[in-house]
Amino acid sequence: MNKRAQSRSAARLAAVQALYQHEMEATPVAQLIHEFHQHRIGAIIEDAEYADADVPFFDDIVKGVLARADEIDAAITARLASGWTMERLDRTMKAILRAGTYELIARGDVPVGAVVSEYVDVAKAFFDGREAGFANGLLDAIGKDVRKK
Repeated sequence: MNKRAQSRSAARLAAVQALYQHEMEATPVAQLIHEFHQHRIGAIIEDAEYADADVPFFDDIVKGVLARADEIDAAITARLASGWTMERLDRTMKAILRAGTYELIARGDVPVGAVVSEYVDVAKAFFDGREAGFANGLLDAIGKDVRKK
């Protein structure tokens, strides 16, 4: 994986963490982004080194998800199984799906397959079970919905 791809992968992971924090604590966007810039991205915390991330890409994902939350949640909800709601999803999974859906909607420069693959990898960082497959199927379906030609 080249350096640009690695820094974008790190940005995606950090964005999911930031979105999770926002969901849990309602941290204001400017404060949230500042905290990640200053204390997370590229930092060493409890002997774990956070990779250098593509900071503008991180910012775009976090700000974009929060600015377009209703549109993103509608796209996700449209592909959930009958009887499922956003509220039923694990908060980490919500953050993963929201970030991935934002990229599918707003980042036409990133191929659908790359978005899906990257967020499946993020899901694998947080979950051991079927969740990665769930993220794969949902993001693939959303990609087909939003990138129709």
